[in-house]
Amino acid sequence: MATVKLIEPENAKGKVKEIFDDISKTRGGDKVNNIWKALANDPDLLDATWNRIKKVMAPGALDSVTKELIYVAVSMTNSCEYCTKSHTAAAKKKGATEDMIKEMIDVMGIANQNNKLVEAYGVEVDEIYK
Repeated sequence: MATVKLIEPENAKGKVKEIFDDISKTRGGDKVNNIWKALANDPDLLDATWNRIKKVMAPGALDSVTKELIYVAVSMTNSCEYCTKSHTAAAKKKGATEDMIKEMIDVMGIANQNNKLVEAYGVEVDEIYK
């Protein structure tokens, strides 16, 4: 259950309605997800977050599947079930396979494990990496 009341698209007004319309248009007519409905309680935060995600997730040096898989890995590490599920679905929609997702989880898992070991042992950065 959300901490705040979700603003449904049919109840959106002004700036929130404009952003909801842009979300739907940008995503090819997809429905407005719950994260945006929650953020709509703060129209300025909704606007800033939507514009930032559009920019960061747009085509660039990294392909869209790689960006989604990175988002999933960070979401898993941060224990955000909502983001993990929504961005896994987005990655699959953009072409990620089950094998790609499994391999990403393997990489994420070993990176998290080794990060903790390095910190626990207090390992200093090698001179060649400085």
